[in-house]
Amino acid sequence: MAKIAERIERVRDTVSSACERVGRDTTEVKLVVVTKSVTIEAIKKIVRLGFVNLGENRVQQLRKVSAQVAEFLQKVDDESSLPKKVNWHMIGHLQRNKVRHVLPIVSLIHSVDTLRLAEEINASAAKLNLSPKVLLQVNTSNEPQKYGVPVGAAAHLAEQIVTLPNLKLVGLMTMAPLTHNKDVVRACFVRTRELFVEMKGEKIVSPEFTELSMGMSSDYEIAVEEGATILRIGSAIFAG
Repeated sequence: MAKIAERIERVRDTVSSACERVGRDTTEVKLVVVTKSVTIEAIKKIVRLGFVNLGENRVQQLRKVSAQVAEFLQKVDDESSLPKKVNWHMIGHLQRNKVRHVLPIVSLIHSVDTLRLAEEINASAAKLNLSPKVLLQVNTSNEPQKYGVPVGAAAHLAEQIVTLPNLKLVGLMTMAPLTHNKDVVRACFVRTRELFVEMKGEKIVSPEFTELSMGMSSDYEIAVEEGATILRIGSAIFAG
């Protein structure tokens, strides 16, 4: 517990310093703790430390771990400081045939990158009487192995998604390349922020379009400097 708490404190300090450098308020930045490959005991520690935004990138793991956490929160009645529930984020690639399994669990889907996936979410949400929040994943790194809509097609796809009545497009998500070249990483985040601003300026999106999910354990400091509102942090917390 102590080590996890120390690492989280380190992440918070880094976020705080980055915010200070660019004149942002730390309250503008939300930390999603990525629980991929982590034991349920470690996740319980995170929840006990007050973190209620948790992320998973595989549907099967999401279903399993979310059930375990829900059971934990139900059973523990001697810790009044514990939250009643946590918010799950689907941060990985989502196949259309898995959508119905995810919708009842998650508060935000970060990885919508095709109209067909958005339409599937819309149709499943209607059947379940839900209005899920989603982010449009943009491939600003132009890496062929990465998911995400190409930058040039992003605005048009956003226009199509906002016409779907049973979901809410609330922002963009991107992943920078795994590289030590900070200029390359920063360029990806800058382009995503520019796209975000363009979409808002051209009124393609609604006023609910407020989130920029970018930045992981290796590059979240740069992401904060470039306007990220959601960070997806795993190994910096669990692996030191």
